[in-house]
Amino acid sequence: MPRTDASRPRRTVRRLHASSAGLAAGLLLTGLFSAPVQAYGTATPPPAPLGTVAGTAGDARYTPGACPRTPEPVAELDGARCGTLTVPENRTRPDGRKITLGVAIVPALAATPRPDPIVWLAGGPGDDAVGEAKMAVDGGLNRDRDVIFMSQRGTYSADPALTCPDIDEFNARATGLAYASPDSERLHLQATKACRDRLVGLGADLGAYNDTESSADLADLRGALGVAQWNLYGISYGTQLALVTMRLHPQGIRSVGIDGILPPSTAGEALTWSAAKQGFDGLFKACAEQPACNDRYPNLSATFERLVRELQAKPVTTTVTLPDTHKQVKVVLDGAALVNWLTSATHVAAQVPRALDELDHGKPQRIAEQWSVGKYSPQAVGRLSHGLVYGVFCSEWTPYAARDAALRGGEEAFPSFPRAVQSQAPQLAYLHQDCDTWNVPAAPRSIRDVTKSDIPTLALSGGFDSQTGAANGPYVARTLSRATVITVPYEPHVVFATSKCAQTIAVSFFDTPTTPDTQCLKGLKPPAFETGP
Repeated sequence: MPRTDASRPRRTVRRLHASSAGLAAGLLLTGLFSAPVQAYGTATPPPAPLGTVAGTAGDARYTPGACPRTPEPVAELDGARCGTLTVPENRTRPDGRKITLGVAIVPALAATPRPDPIVWLAGGPGDDAVGEAKMAVDGGLNRDRDVIFMSQRGTYSADPALTCPDIDEFNARATGLAYASPDSERLHLQATKACRDRLVGLGADLGAYNDTESSADLADLRGALGVAQWNLYGISYGTQLALVTMRLHPQGIRSVGIDGILPPSTAGEALTWSAAKQGFDGLFKACAEQPACNDRYPNLSATFERLVRELQAKPVTTTVTLPDTHKQVKVVLDGAALVNWLTSATHVAAQVPRALDELDHGKPQRIAEQWSVGKYSPQAVGRLSHGLVYGVFCSEWTPYAARDAALRGGEEAFPSFPRAVQSQAPQLAYLHQDCDTWNVPAAPRSIRDVTKSDIPTLALSGGFDSQTGAANGPYVARTLSRATVITVPYEPHVVFATSKCAQTIAVSFFDTPTTPDTQCLKGLKPPAFETGP
């Protein structure tokens, strides 16, 4: 078990970038120990594989059974050991309604797995961890450890699943409206209310879908499975849940990886503006440093900001053909839409300079397609738990932020943007109005406390991360005495999903949590940006 901060007065925070990768030590080899032998020479029977035995922890119960449902087959779950964790919906009412969370345990590839599994914490909030098994397995996390995926309460493979297809369908239709407009706000809030009314009608206690309850679910899962020690790996919003769990339930946590970091103490609208600024600047700087890109698209940052102003004053309307149905849909690009497009487009960074130049020359099609097609995809409907989204945002974020937090964050990050753009934080349009509609109690103010811990922590960020921002790594490390902070250059949000180097670092971290292998950082190069005619 980790020692308390009082027993670790000396801080050993390490901050590594590509230029200092050589400071990292290599992997330490860990010996394998033979099974203990009883006094009379009879070997102790091997323990049952993790997840195959029923167990309880307090009011929670784990039951082996079928694997959780997923929208499509997930080959990486073939051979997984599965079951459900049954917990109180609201722990202040332990005799009240029970909910079930799907559990899938992907076995380690090694013949003799390490005894401390890894728990995958999904992003969102509202994404289902079970559906992300491919990402974890493709990155090698199950090399020599079992990897546990549990559907966070309210997500797709939990019961109840607090999904709202009506919101997802509205998000698609809304690409045909100006993003920052009275019509968009009115229809947006109508969709939120319809979602809330339906979930309440199903009997959901909407105030019970939050980090306090979810971190307790994780602690109960460890106890019910009989795991002495485990490791956490959280991506995006999952990093917030990991940091809360480190603070509220540190028992049994050997190490923690956080990737695309969202600090609970600062999460909210102002933070998303800061993150957008960091990611955009990283991408624009990389273009400026690449002669072919800089010669073809000089002053890209200034071009982007000018386009935001022009589009907000005079939006551009075009049509897009959906790839599956060949249906044509209207798309409106205003300044706020362009900001939100770029927040996601850092995942296809090589295309961004050319796309902005095309827009500047009257060709909005590339950006319009990227902005809208994904929202119309069947994969975008009915999968996200909006009940968990608003459960977290409206109890933990908005009660502790001023109503003009988005505007102030926008003014600081992009003072040249129109006020209508500044007032809608990237990814979080109309958040305070949504939370007025959702109407759940505020979490205790302590939910915003910083996490102080000596649990070894790997804080990973991408240099192009415009969704959470690379600066959050050093920020959380101030109070994590055994943290290693790494920014992987030229990568977007959640580097484990896109970078082989990040995967190597993460896997090595669980072998040697204070000295991950960072040698791969030395050879990283920027993307070759597309240049048009």
